[in-house]
Amino acid sequence: MADVFTKAKRSEIMSKIGSKNTKPEIAIERILREHGVKFQNHSRKIFGNPDIYDASKKVAIFIDGCFWHGCRTCRTIPKNNREFWQNKICYNKARRVEVKKVLKKNGWAVMEFWEHEVNKNPKRVADSIMQKLKG
Repeated sequence: MADVFTKAKRSEIMSKIGSKNTKPEIAIERILREHGVKFQNHSRKIFGNPDIYDASKKVAIFIDGCFWHGCRTCRTIPKNNREFWQNKICYNKARRVEVKKVLKKNGWAVMEFWEHEVNKNPKRVADSIMQKLKG
């Protein structure tokens, strides 16, 4: 099926998709706050800019969008500009590997969750995070 938007319009739409405060992140943050869990989010001072983190416990949490990070369960690559998107997603995956490597080298624990995991069961994801942050 062909895209209903022009190439320029599709580019404009995609460029406006934010990388912070996504619905899955907000859902997890809400649950953590309800349980009195202290955390911070999106600091450029922390390498890789984790979605949620606790610097005192050195725990970094990433909630990855299925499209942007190439989830194997939900993977779709647009038919238009396919090579661009394959390269973009490949870069995002390689960048995450590097971020995890650097954080772990510096003593951080890294947790990653997929968007579809949060959407399916945010409580389970939040429980896992709470165990790590409280433990």
